[in-house]
Amino acid sequence: MEALARYRDRELVERVARSIREVGVEGKVRIMHVCGTHEQVISHYGLRSLLPDNVEVIAGPGCPVCVVPAREVDEAVELALRRRVILATFGDMYRVPGSRMSLAEAKAHGADVRVVYSVRDAVKIAEENPSRQVVFFAIGFETTAPTTASELVAGPPRNFSVLVSHRLIPPVMELLLGVAETYFDGFICPGHVATIIGTRPFKLFPEAYRMPTVIAGFEPLDIMVAVKHVVDQVAKGEARLVNEYRRSVRDEGNPKALKLMEEVFEVCDGHWRGIGRVPHSALRLKDSFREYDARERFKVEVGPSRDLRPGCSCHLVLTGRLNPTECPLFAKACTPRTPHGPCMVSSEGTCNIWFRHGGRPVIR
Repeated sequence: MEALARYRDRELVERVARSIREVGVEGKVRIMHVCGTHEQVISHYGLRSLLPDNVEVIAGPGCPVCVVPAREVDEAVELALRRRVILATFGDMYRVPGSRMSLAEAKAHGADVRVVYSVRDAVKIAEENPSRQVVFFAIGFETTAPTTASELVAGPPRNFSVLVSHRLIPPVMELLLGVAETYFDGFICPGHVATIIGTRPFKLFPEAYRMPTVIAGFEPLDIMVAVKHVVDQVAKGEARLVNEYRRSVRDEGNPKALKLMEEVFEVCDGHWRGIGRVPHSALRLKDSFREYDARERFKVEVGPSRDLRPGCSCHLVLTGRLNPTECPLFAKACTPRTPHGPCMVSSEGTCNIWFRHGGRPVIR
């Protein structure tokens, strides 16, 4: 605990902030993080207020709930409301809007939707209800995919299946670099994802795209040091991968978790809400585990989907092109009680975080 306290030491954080201000970098430096937890820490501790006006940290598509496309929410609603399964999922997914309704609204119409803390909880529900079909809506990035895989390898009861909605972080980062004009100057990568997949998948960004890239932990000092690394590289015209989170991240990642994912899943193209189709960015079950695929088991079919409601700016917030306070609906028509889009629903959504903690409007 004493070691952890140092990562929250105000004097140390402010010292790094002063060193950032002392770097002689010309022009604007925009740094994108891709992690909802990073945004929570940045906003909760007011880290943006410590940065000079020419250094901006923007939030990218790092909220695993926010990027689940409406079509997959529609599939979960179809299973729960029409097929009468027990639908288990994480709490943040409960109120995320689909094309027509959320899982919370489906429950209000009689669906059996249950909030769980892990896939293990969903398996227990299946064990306790052998006469009912139980579907786990499996969302999340590389951090949660191994837990889904672990339960399937262990052999869950036959009345259990999964609606897979796992996504992969590096491919969407690369997609953001493929736009006509890159609008940021460096990446801060999520430490928990890197704990699973290691550092190697992130080497692409400095080596192929000349993009300064830092893997960071989740304390204020972690993030401020990561910002300093990026600003230093921009000032020197360098592009390197820095593993700031060495206390948890190894180059090879977590071999056991990677082996589980490789055994159970195969990589495929995936649709991201507000972003569109991202090549090689999603996971689906391999044929050897297809018996647990809820889409196959129930032959799920839904109609045309709609990712965004009129006026919703989540697609711009998710890609770091807009700050929440720049959306005309923010804190007016769109609040955590009346969310228009997923970014206001999830505790890791940028709009939800800014609503709860506030954020410094950016001077452009």
